[in-house]
Amino acid sequence: MEAIEQIGKIIQKRRDHMSITQEQLAEMADIGIITLYKIETGQANPTLQSLQKITDVLGLELTLQVKKI
Repeated sequence: MEAIEQIGKIIQKRRDHMSITQEQLAEMADIGIITLYKIETGQANPTLQSLQKITDVLGLELTLQVKKI
């Protein structure tokens, strides 16, 4: 699974866990509902700014790490 798809699944699971609709999250994160839908379904290549807004609302953290070889 690609990273974009994994990110989308993590966002969707966290949103569901918090009982937040896509519409509510989009409004709270100040992003478009279509953008959020595409991120959650792995159809978008989100900007770091969009991801930061979403993760802030969901209480998640973006991190980078060196790949394990």
